[in-house]
Amino acid sequence: MMMMSVGVAQQPLLCCAINKPIVSSNCFKSKKHFDRQLWKFNANFISRQRDGPYRDWIWRRTIVCHASRRKPNTTVETGSDSLRRVVQFVLWTAEAVYILWLFLLPYAPGDPVWAISSETVDSLVGLSLNFFFILPLMNSAVGIRVIDAPVLHPMSEGLFNFVIGWTFMFAPLLFTDRKRDKYKGSLDILWGLQMFLTNTFLIPYMAIRLNDADPDYKPRKPSQLASVMTKGAPIVGLIGGAVCLISALWALYGRMDGDFGSITDRWEYLVYYLGSERLAYAFIWDICLYIIFQPWLIGDNLQNIQQSKVGIVNYLRFVPVVGLVAYLLLLNHDRD
Repeated sequence: MMMMSVGVAQQPLLCCAINKPIVSSNCFKSKKHFDRQLWKFNANFISRQRDGPYRDWIWRRTIVCHASRRKPNTTVETGSDSLRRVVQFVLWTAEAVYILWLFLLPYAPGDPVWAISSETVDSLVGLSLNFFFILPLMNSAVGIRVIDAPVLHPMSEGLFNFVIGWTFMFAPLLFTDRKRDKYKGSLDILWGLQMFLTNTFLIPYMAIRLNDADPDYKPRKPSQLASVMTKGAPIVGLIGGAVCLISALWALYGRMDGDFGSITDRWEYLVYYLGSERLAYAFIWDICLYIIFQPWLIGDNLQNIQQSKVGIVNYLRFVPVVGLVAYLLLLNHDRD
């Protein structure tokens, strides 16, 4: 027997089964409404029926489907195509401003990259040697002095390691991003460069992941780094979260035996540091951008979370650092 689906202007939920149209309760307001819609869409078909009124046949075989229509996602993807293009334009513009303002133009605090001073280079080398406070803690807490840790202001060390610790936790998030295949380059290299130049490379990725999907593109096999970071996501989250916490405490209380003053003195130094060093000034930009990108990426990948914990992560994703730690700790490793 021929099967007929009845459509209405309200776009009802219609589930199809053999010989039976299954129509949601939102399809027809009343039987009169049903008669009008049936006549409007199927007048020609009904006129050809010879063996009884088709109206009564379909009415008797109409059963209500209680399935609810899926709620629209709140991410950028569900917006119109024009909105997606606008967001991409804003991201690429932000990338141009980021590079010009922070690297090339002389108007931001500190020196541009083409006129960088030796003091800035020395500071950057010292901060890199104190990566994750490994050397300072080895020297002071453990007593191992293979290499003496450079003595820098705890505020500058805290700010540097806070941003690097946050960046470190982005690795599993990028490797589990459902839109990562739109980026044709190596995510390993992208994240490696992000660890050193942060949003110089993350902003383009956020724009590229909004591109139209390529139907001919075959998903790549995860790299060894991606597998390690994904399987070890809880460990990455604990390490990164601990580094961020230690960074905040170190900035306020680190090197108390040195001549770095009280908390008030350290705060005054931070204000001076942000207004005089290009590196510190760029870190503030990075923190602001991470505050935007973290909930955005996590919100697009909530399907990766353990089902019973989705609500918690969806709430915490707006909390800087904490939301990313929660995502990594509650990642569902059974999901392909």
